[in-house]
Amino acid sequence: MNSFASSSHLPHSTSHHQLNAALETPSSAYQQQHLQQTNTRSPKPPTLPIRAIRSNGNLNGGSSTRGSVSPVTDKATTPDGPEAAEDGKIIVGVDFGTTYSGVAAVYSGTPDEIEVIKSWPGGNGITSDKVPTEIGYTTAPGSSPDDPFAPKTIKWGFQFKPDEPRLRCIKLFLDHNQKLPHFVSPLETAAQLQKCGKTVMDAVSDYLTALYGHTMETLTRRYGESFMARTKVEFVLTVPAVWSDSAKNATLMAAERAGMGSREGLKLISEPEAAAVYTLKAIQPNHLSIGDNFIVCDAGGGTVDLIAYKVVALGPLKVEESAVGTGGLCGSAFLNYRFEDHVKTRIGEAIYKNMRENKAKTWNMGLKYFEEFVKRNFNDDEEDQEMNVPFPGLPDNEEAGLDCGFLTMNKAQVKSIVDPVVQEVIDLVEGQVDCIRERGGLVSGIILVGGFGQSNYMYKQMKAHFNTEGPPPYTSNPTHAVLSHQTQAIEVMHPMYAWTAVVRGAVIRGLEGDLVISRRARMHYGTSYATIFDETKHPLKDRYWSPLWERWMVADRMHWHWPKGAEITESKPISFHYTRNFRPGQSLVVEDDLFACVDDDAPDAYSKDLIHVCTLTTDLSVVPKSLFTRLTTTKGYEFDNLDFSLDMRVHSAGLDFSLKVDGVEYAAVQAKFH
Repeated sequence: MNSFASSSHLPHSTSHHQLNAALETPSSAYQQQHLQQTNTRSPKPPTLPIRAIRSNGNLNGGSSTRGSVSPVTDKATTPDGPEAAEDGKIIVGVDFGTTYSGVAAVYSGTPDEIEVIKSWPGGNGITSDKVPTEIGYTTAPGSSPDDPFAPKTIKWGFQFKPDEPRLRCIKLFLDHNQKLPHFVSPLETAAQLQKCGKTVMDAVSDYLTALYGHTMETLTRRYGESFMARTKVEFVLTVPAVWSDSAKNATLMAAERAGMGSREGLKLISEPEAAAVYTLKAIQPNHLSIGDNFIVCDAGGGTVDLIAYKVVALGPLKVEESAVGTGGLCGSAFLNYRFEDHVKTRIGEAIYKNMRENKAKTWNMGLKYFEEFVKRNFNDDEEDQEMNVPFPGLPDNEEAGLDCGFLTMNKAQVKSIVDPVVQEVIDLVEGQVDCIRERGGLVSGIILVGGFGQSNYMYKQMKAHFNTEGPPPYTSNPTHAVLSHQTQAIEVMHPMYAWTAVVRGAVIRGLEGDLVISRRARMHYGTSYATIFDETKHPLKDRYWSPLWERWMVADRMHWHWPKGAEITESKPISFHYTRNFRPGQSLVVEDDLFACVDDDAPDAYSKDLIHVCTLTTDLSVVPKSLFTRLTTTKGYEFDNLDFSLDMRVHSAGLDFSLKVDGVEYAAVQAKFH
């Protein structure tokens, strides 16, 4: 559909204003107000008072051929391409998590030897598959700690003492569209950032810089300096499936600032997709069949992400998304804060407040024990199970269950903390199961990964809910379909290395490429446009007169190019079609806006409730002049017209755009995410 470009609700580029001033002469204040909308993304009117005086040839008086500009090709010709690396390459996966982050790497010459970094600064020789996603800044000696401009020293990961302040959950602040959990205080985080003169992007970049430095140091020790000097290192980062495109772009920017590579060289993959890459390949080929649906539940510290995949090929393994990915804020960190509320209720507000303010080590010891022992090892098999959480220094209180510095917790008390959060995760998985069954699919398995996902209690509760065949529903005409869909038991899987499945999958993705051949939209994506006024479709108050087209027009209609839930593949991009008009000599740099809607039913017209995904800047001067058409209105106004399209490709965790004219790609399009 050819269209005129417009965004009356957003600022136009300078070229838009210049075009309107040159081509149109308003006869009233009303027309003056609405002429800002005439260069609009609308269907081109079928019959217009305009005549074409030139359809081929150089608009500047010379001649031009399409070959005067080299179209973009798909093949890389740079000497640092994969084929040019004699010693192969190292793929590094980075799982930048809400509470913990992990790194894994593999050399392409030994693809089966994925190694997870387990040694971290400040770890005192203790190995861990992950490092806390925490960062802090200390002021240099002699400087005021309140001076934001004073030199700062960075601490991160395991380097903190228990009572030292640090920034936590900074990852969540990259996505303004997601709700923050109740235990994350924007005001407290802002105060800490302001005190050290940093922004959220600074803190994220500084953390990734520290992670990158330690990774490269570890790889150098592993492979040697000479090997590292001649071997290319590529990074693959993971992001939550429910994140906005703006947050994904911010992650790329932070990684680039951290030294992990250029935006073009970095790869993103959604966390549950990375987990699926690892786990599905791990259980292949004995337990996979074409047509199987698997739900991957990545239950981490802060967030829980889910994606469902259908197996479409086994050699090599290929899958497609079979349901729209979902997620929620119900990770294991919520158990810590429910534990905090439990302790406060048990020992009383006054004693709890005194402990937090004056006995920080006491509180930190109790919280650490709950984190590392109670939460991870809780199992309701034993009826008389009892756990003793250390709180040294607290006075004995028989009624509260405090004895000799230990708080006694029975099975029921632990369940009261854990069960509500586990049930939230089960409800999210149930939603994915229902979605697949509504489409006539069978769910073959649920794969639990992530820090919270490796919990034995979570596994048993999930198994009890999904892997028990109930009685079939009553029906006067029972069918095979009813029996198989409604009473089918679903196998729950708990793969090895559940906590590092995401980062291992990121490495495999970088090594072997994409095994997901199609995905489903989590939102509607579309653009606004103006079109000819139709009294049967459009409100009368929205119309305006266009002297250029000499017609009544209406602006801010929405064209949803990619509906929510729709299937898309990278090989078949979504095309946004435009018609743009320029007076001779006018700038050919134009801007367009991409919007999104999370509702199931998207509106027909623009509203402020839509998500402004990004602004696309396109330089049309790269297009041969022979492809422009010179048009003249009946009033003698001349302008140059170009029909073109912007192609959007959707990846695992990102969008990219390119310019096409008559099916030929000419340049990348710059996207500024909002």
